[in-house]
Amino acid sequence: MAAKIRVILLEDHPGIIDGYRYRLGKAPDIEIAAALAYGEELEPTLAALPLVDLLLLDINVPASPDNHNPYPVLQLIPKLLNIYSDLNILIVSMHKERALIRAVVQAGASGYILKDDREANEHLDSIVRTVAAGGMHFSREAHQQIFRKSTDTLPLSRRQIETVSLCATYPDKSLSDIAKLLGVADATVRNQLSLSYSKLKVHSRTALVEKARQLGLIPTPEIYPTNTR
Repeated sequence: MAAKIRVILLEDHPGIIDGYRYRLGKAPDIEIAAALAYGEELEPTLAALPLVDLLLLDINVPASPDNHNPYPVLQLIPKLLNIYSDLNILIVSMHKERALIRAVVQAGASGYILKDDREANEHLDSIVRTVAAGGMHFSREAHQQIFRKSTDTLPLSRRQIETVSLCATYPDKSLSDIAKLLGVADATVRNQLSLSYSKLKVHSRTALVEKARQLGLIPTPEIYPTNTR
């Protein structure tokens, strides 16, 4: 008997998690190994579990119960793919910004499904099989955003977007702290931020993060009622 496809869900909305469990739970060859609500839970969970084939990831999941800024997915994806060579990453998101979709795919995601794509949601088990086997899948609108003919390019490099995303998630961390999270020298982060300031015509980390959000390079935090978290 073939081994089941093991999936980790990273999604902070219980109703959506229930929908995934309903759709994937009917597939005899797919197993939900864990369902997580916060980004900082992911790496310890992956380290503790046996082989995981696919990560079903929302890109706007809060970092932790005390930090509702979106977890830095653009920094996370290449890091995980470097550690877990057999892992495949499928994004499911409400965000349709071309810059963000392109940045996520450039980071190494193998698919991007929009949450309002009814057909994709109805055939989620089939999509999971495709991506877990090394294939790719995109919602039609996401595919058009990525592959439409255009001369425009992302205003920041992938590494610069990773740096900005970490600054957005952890606004109180020092430059040295950001460098440690990226695994690079302080001078490298300083240089990346300086180049990003120049490219986006801003003069502070706060303004850089806000501009990156306006351009759709990183997700904007959702507003959570204080009595539900």
